[in-house]
Amino acid sequence: MPFPVIDSHQHVWDPSRAAYDWLGPELSPIDRAIGFEEVQPELQAAGVDFTVQVQSADNPEDTELMRESAARHPEVAGIVGYAPIDDPGACARTIQSWQGDPLMVGVRTLIHTQPDPEWLLRPEVGEGLALLEEAGLSYDVVAVLPRHLELVPIIAERYPQLRLVIDHLAKPPIGLEAREPWWGLIAGAAEYPNVYAKISGLYSATADSGAWTTDSVRPFVERALEVFGATRLMYGGDWPISVLSGGYTRVWNGLRPIFDALAPADREQILGRTAAEFYRLSAERLGQ
Repeated sequence: MPFPVIDSHQHVWDPSRAAYDWLGPELSPIDRAIGFEEVQPELQAAGVDFTVQVQSADNPEDTELMRESAARHPEVAGIVGYAPIDDPGACARTIQSWQGDPLMVGVRTLIHTQPDPEWLLRPEVGEGLALLEEAGLSYDVVAVLPRHLELVPIIAERYPQLRLVIDHLAKPPIGLEAREPWWGLIAGAAEYPNVYAKISGLYSATADSGAWTTDSVRPFVERALEVFGATRLMYGGDWPISVLSGGYTRVWNGLRPIFDALAPADREQILGRTAAEFYRLSAERLGQ
């Protein structure tokens, strides 16, 4: 039986129940309550069996929404929630509250909204990251600036048992002429075996985020394969953010030729096994 296909990066949210400071009228297609039911038909059409729902706001209310979503939809195989890693006491209490729930597999914070690009290096944040390492939880890194990506090797070396995953391949310069500094920095991050990356959110870096093609994305996916290998890469659809750049089906169909050209074992790894291994997803939930 083939391994299930897992989308490692999917969101739900509801502005009436949690604060999303980054949402507003300028993002009108997604500036509203969005639930799993909306993307379900597209997941089924693409042959995606499970998703990992990922934090969209730095507050516990957003995490509770994901937990409610997972309770209603067995297709949700894991949740990357919010924990206040800059407040070690509160972070420890949050982790404790997740005990016994196998769906709570990791933590993410919106570091790209912090005025300080070196926020991850703050001592109190370091204490929080150590708590995640001790608890066996992973950490999603929202690397948007080059400096964010420069910090990944530092964090990886300080916390060698902390599994780190770089969301959206750290936003490579798709559609732009210059590939540096991304080209070199992603290789530096990949030198550390506890660092993984998501083939997700690969939109054009030009003024029109939807002006991407399979061919414009391909060199950056190939670079990721070169430096990480398939065993440390995972697919993510980034829905519903992807609605702003073509939608779920376009993202899936745009990446599929790249995946289909891989050796079967590598394709299966990127489309499911890596996410299951990295996030330590419940085998029972996955039907394995």
